[in-house]
Amino acid sequence: MDAYALLSEMPKVDLHVHLDGCIKPETLVRLALRQGMLLPTNDEIELLPFVQVGEDCTNLKEYLAKFDFVLPFLQTGEALEQVAYEVVEQAAEHRIKYIEVRFAPQLHRNAGLSVDETISRVIEGLRLGEDRFGVKARTIAICMRNHPAEANLEVVDAASRFIGRGLVAVDLAGDESSYPASLFREVFSLAREKSIPITIHAGEAGGPDNIEEAVLGLGASRIGHGVRLNENDNVFSLVREQRIPLELCPTSNIQTKAVEGWDAYPIREYFEQGILFTVNTDNPGVSGTDITKEYRLLAEKFGFTLREITTLILNGVEASFLEPGEKADLKHEFEIILSRLGVYDLKETAS
Repeated sequence: MDAYALLSEMPKVDLHVHLDGCIKPETLVRLALRQGMLLPTNDEIELLPFVQVGEDCTNLKEYLAKFDFVLPFLQTGEALEQVAYEVVEQAAEHRIKYIEVRFAPQLHRNAGLSVDETISRVIEGLRLGEDRFGVKARTIAICMRNHPAEANLEVVDAASRFIGRGLVAVDLAGDESSYPASLFREVFSLAREKSIPITIHAGEAGGPDNIEEAVLGLGASRIGHGVRLNENDNVFSLVREQRIPLELCPTSNIQTKAVEGWDAYPIREYFEQGILFTVNTDNPGVSGTDITKEYRLLAEKFGFTLREITTLILNGVEASFLEPGEKADLKHEFEIILSRLGVYDLKETAS
């Protein structure tokens, strides 16, 4: 079996993937027809420019605009459940064994759903997908940077009712350059009070000061993206010493111009200098990617070997928000599969 075939067969984890960034054009057509809504076209190929960025994407704001197109079709419990189910289905196609799917409840309430109802329906869709495809699936509730504190506090409060019932964490996302992390201390103080794990989008459109604030001010135990970590030596040391995992999303990071190009992408530097990071898709539909493609890019552009990619995959297991017992079981499952594929040595680990 050649390297690419092995890569396709390796078990994987995706810890940073947005629900509304995964919608297939054919699903959008079905949702529009079912809800009596109009699309510019019902041709799936012609729909692609409306939902997927091209190589000419100039920044994060332009990237995020693609979500405005799909959100009107995701305002019912049925739609949320279906799309969540399909995220798990797509994950299974790429041998993903565990996925954390994040979404912003307040963005799906235009037809009258409560915050609790949006979370419940996404969890139900993930559960149905888990039962059907054997992919363990959990959700993360997002607070939005451009929303008032009251709306974000409502999300955190609702999330506290679903911890241990399919929800594993809360997040902060949106326009990082206009809304720095320091504005959200009150919101994530409530999350810490309710013992909800926290991951924060930081160091993508904003600098390493947002990463530092996310860790020290908001209590983040993981950082979404964090690609600009290397712009500050002190913050770099903080993240490395505390082993705060970064959720890197290579294709997305290039498209949003978090870095200027592949030559400037610091993933090999982070690996060599002991930064704990995971590899993720962010928005497979918007970015036109999948988890296997992300790992292939690392092999082609940065020379990552299959053994090194195995380390990155196991980083994902370690960084997951699973309970310790579930995490240990998942790691054991991965080690057995990777050993059978000849890219991991169980005896070496045991010694």
